[in-house]
Amino acid sequence: MLLRHLPFLRAVFLHSVTAFGGPQAHIGMMIKTFVKQKPYVTEDEIIEYNAFCQLLPGASSTQTITLIGYKRGGVPLAVLTLLVWILPACFIMGSFSFLFQYIDRSHLGTDIFKFIVPMAVGFLAYASYITFSIAIKNTITWIIMIVGTIITYFLFGQSWVIPTLILAGGIATNFSRTRIPQTERKPRKIKWWNFWLFGIIFIAAGIISETARKNDWPDRKPINLFENTYRMGSLVFGGGQVLIPMMYEQWSVRPETVKDKNPDVIQIDEESLYTGMGVVRAVPGPVFSIASFTGGMALKDMGTEMQILGCIIGMVAIFLPSALLVLFFFPIWNNLKKYAAVYRSLEGINAVVVGIMIASTFYIMKDISLSDVNSVSTFINIITMLGTFLLLSFTRISPPLIVMACLALGFIF
Repeated sequence: MLLRHLPFLRAVFLHSVTAFGGPQAHIGMMIKTFVKQKPYVTEDEIIEYNAFCQLLPGASSTQTITLIGYKRGGVPLAVLTLLVWILPACFIMGSFSFLFQYIDRSHLGTDIFKFIVPMAVGFLAYASYITFSIAIKNTITWIIMIVGTIITYFLFGQSWVIPTLILAGGIATNFSRTRIPQTERKPRKIKWWNFWLFGIIFIAAGIISETARKNDWPDRKPINLFENTYRMGSLVFGGGQVLIPMMYEQWSVRPETVKDKNPDVIQIDEESLYTGMGVVRAVPGPVFSIASFTGGMALKDMGTEMQILGCIIGMVAIFLPSALLVLFFFPIWNNLKKYAAVYRSLEGINAVVVGIMIASTFYIMKDISLSDVNSVSTFINIITMLGTFLLLSFTRISPPLIVMACLALGFIF
């Protein structure tokens, strides 16, 4: 199986080391890499995967690419796909927890990445363009897309917005029962072990962590670290922009209020966490890889071996809930699709996804300098956005080459 899927895993690896721009840009890169260049999935499938993952807690771009692997080769390939996708970013962020004290933090904002944001806008505009032609077909989908765009733009970053819009869009297209006929499918047997494993780990981690705290177990920090990180990975909706504030509250704010009663509480100083937040934006791959950095920083005072263990704990604990949930709920989702109501819901859900992409495009654009017409950077920003969109739309140039070109622009200018 591994030999047969090596070309796919190679594509995943290339995607993982060039997927700059955060989760908003990742979907555009996935469409270009896994739909247009190599038809590993169809456009309809990747839009459905992305919409489905928006309903679940965890890293949506990670869950989407995991489902692509699941579609290609079942659970074994899904796990391999997940590992290939997360390991490069987690290795970089984990290593940074060791190098942190030797780096001049004032020079971390290197200009080499300054055109990555306009490039991400180009990728996102491309994804919006592709999905628009598939999802927007009638009056109700136009209305849902416009409303979704407006609400997402003005409430961008609120964790409840995207799941709420997706549910509302799915309900809205069910008011008309004349479209989309009933399609019967034989239900598949649901495998409950993923869900039970997710729940058992969640409960057991909480009980053991609390027991370790109350009984003051020596070297209990790794246990507490796993529980803290697994809980965040299980409950966070809205991606990295929600996870990072949650980490800040858990490891920088909360320890100040409880360290009198719990002197061995995990604490990461604000400056270190802020720096990690900035660095992860310049690292390709999932934003959730910041957990490798925080895991290393949490255990750095316990020695090198424990710091390495902290990086591994952070990586495993943050991505494990996402993987277990998506691989459990997706077969249930496929079972539900035998009902016409779910097909009608997909019409509205896909329209919402297009609105979210359009809103994200404009939201990211507002942070890009476009007003100073005499500035060289402004001109290059515009060229980068338009050039990325046009190259993706009308050429077969792969995303990694576009990313390298944007990094080169940052180095030159």
